[in-house]
Amino acid sequence: MFKLLKLMRGYRFPAISAPFFKVLEALFELMIPLVVKSIIDVGIAASDTGYVLKMCGLMILLGLVGFGCTLCAQYFAAKAAVGFSANIRSALFSHAQTLSFTDIDRAGTSTMITRMTNDVTQVQSGVNLTLRLFSRSPVIVFGSMIMAFTIDVKAALIFAVAIPLLCVAVFGIMLGGVPLYKKVQSALDRVLGITRENLAGTRVIRAFAGEETEMESFSASTALLNRAQKTAGKLAALMNPITCLIVNLAIVVLIHVGAIRVSTGILTQGAVIALYNYMSQILVELVKLANLIITMTKAAACGDRIEAMLETGGKKDHANVDPTKKGDDAVRFENVSLTYQGASDASLSALDFSVKRGETVGIIGGTGSGKTSLVHMIPGFYEATEGTVRIDGVDVRAYGEDELRRKVGVVMQKAVLFRGTIRENLLWGKPDATDEELWRAIDIAQARDVVEGKEGGLDHPIEQGGKNLSGGQRQRLGMARTLVADPEILIFDDSASALDYATDAKLREAVKAMRGEHTVFIVSQRAASIMHADRILVLDDGKLVSMGTHEELLDKCDIYSEIYYSQFPKEEAHA
Repeated sequence: MFKLLKLMRGYRFPAISAPFFKVLEALFELMIPLVVKSIIDVGIAASDTGYVLKMCGLMILLGLVGFGCTLCAQYFAAKAAVGFSANIRSALFSHAQTLSFTDIDRAGTSTMITRMTNDVTQVQSGVNLTLRLFSRSPVIVFGSMIMAFTIDVKAALIFAVAIPLLCVAVFGIMLGGVPLYKKVQSALDRVLGITRENLAGTRVIRAFAGEETEMESFSASTALLNRAQKTAGKLAALMNPITCLIVNLAIVVLIHVGAIRVSTGILTQGAVIALYNYMSQILVELVKLANLIITMTKAAACGDRIEAMLETGGKKDHANVDPTKKGDDAVRFENVSLTYQGASDASLSALDFSVKRGETVGIIGGTGSGKTSLVHMIPGFYEATEGTVRIDGVDVRAYGEDELRRKVGVVMQKAVLFRGTIRENLLWGKPDATDEELWRAIDIAQARDVVEGKEGGLDHPIEQGGKNLSGGQRQRLGMARTLVADPEILIFDDSASALDYATDAKLREAVKAMRGEHTVFIVSQRAASIMHADRILVLDDGKLVSMGTHEELLDKCDIYSEIYYSQFPKEEAHA
């Protein structure tokens, strides 16, 4: 939690001012019982109305000044807490952009969302209350004890016994609550994860009539969250009764001792009232402090979780790579294996091949054979657990992220478009691209009819996720976005699955005719999409089982021929 305090930059003055004004308010409040004592012992005892009125005016003045200090403290505390939480959200969002696919898989999307929403809100509440009360409450509690000693030492010993007992109770409950609230937040992660999955997969759930199963799963996760919250709540619920019990017992003893000392003439009635007021102030402040401790406990647990997220993964230092240095091979896999986080078996094993610059390479295989895993290692989305992936003879891990993204362009399986215009989506590929460059990429992606058919053309609005476009339109615009950047290495990860065969063929011809020397990887389930490639890699169960041209593989690779003839009957294939 304390490591997050560096994110308080820009809000240190409000963070210091809030407790300062709260301490001032507490000091003015500590003076009130002394004024009451003077009113009773001097004004009322002597029937001096003028003195009583003067002291009442002083009390009102102290109250107004204290109220002004409270307003200032509330303002500065709110400003510091909101600014601090904004800095945390910004840091979390920025850090999320640096996470590798492995880091994201390890953390989980639902966990990351919880950190940026619920956890940050809890930290914000904790900081706000801490700045307002954590300085005030100790001043009132220990200040009351000190003021009690100035009135009567023997009576003040009751304070000296009660306050340590209260501290033990409060901090004991706080220490016990931190791990319990961590469990609550973890259970909340699971509920959010299930909710997110259900919202994203609602059509699949309905298609397979799985509503009852999902409701049972959700009920189980919420029951777990309910139990965790009850356990934490039961411990937190002990705070108020314990503190009230100790303080009220102390008040009983104080009144008993005070009555005896008043009857013997050692104490005045005003002094007893003042001591009682100080004990009452302690009671009120400890009730506030108890609630503060509960909030701080939640905030500390959430802060630890945020720290853990900020310390997960992120960008690594890269060696400087000479962009003019070109190896013989555009891409080379040297005995590469990949095992995903938490997986027991390798998804890819002992891959060893090279691709010349300017080649078009097709990748095919059954579902789960590792095609996407292979191409995701080229741009460094996943790092090899064994072996080395090289681009232009240099280890992928040695490249800076920006340089690697300029060199390698990827069109993902699922075309993701963002809210905005078509132009804004295409400019993701190259922010300073001209309209001429955009239209050239659109033509290569066979998307001119899509853009020209929309009102406003390039300025046609796109809804979140491209919901106002068909699957094929999204795929073509996704390809155009990557082609705008004109990278040296192009990866099409089954990105033409929604296109018809004629459009797919035109796309391949357009990519092949692109000016410059481009190395192209095409991942597809369709044999027709990769059969004209310079080389075809055939994967099975994470292993490279064969490599060659279409004709060579038909003769020597049973897996390839089985896939091909399942899509093209032998009579049609030989026609």
